[in-house]
Amino acid sequence: MSLNAHLDELDKKILNALMVNARVPYAELAKKFNVSAGTIHVRVEKMKSTGVILGTKVEVCPKKLGYDVCCFIGINLKSAKDYPSALAQLKALDEVVEAYYTTGNYNIFVKLMTRSIDELQKVLIDKIQQIEEVQSTETLISLQNPISRDVHP
Repeated sequence: MSLNAHLDELDKKILNALMVNARVPYAELAKKFNVSAGTIHVRVEKMKSTGVILGTKVEVCPKKLGYDVCCFIGINLKSAKDYPSALAQLKALDEVVEAYYTTGNYNIFVKLMTRSIDELQKVLIDKIQQIEEVQSTETLISLQNPISRDVHP
């Protein structure tokens, strides 16, 4: 598998359509793109096997589930060798929904969701800052998320 899968125009059209609605029937896509349903199936399977399509998922609204606080935490580790251990401990926290190993001011940058500021404070004090490998943190609270989208082929 190459790092960048080659997608032709039909692959891109199929991928864009699936990104809008992953449940659209292959027969409907076939009619829309003037090809057979078998062609759509083969193309989708190819994109799955090359890792272009990683899966499908249900998108939920965190606010509707009571998660009112979204924040980003920049984490500085005591040493670069502490990364695997710190990451394993962060992965165990349900509140951490994304994590990135970064260059710049922080070693790790995480996205965290909590139901309240009080819960955020408890997670910071009782969980993240208790990780032995963490030297310091900086928290940025998100006020809104005006842009959220996937990359397009």
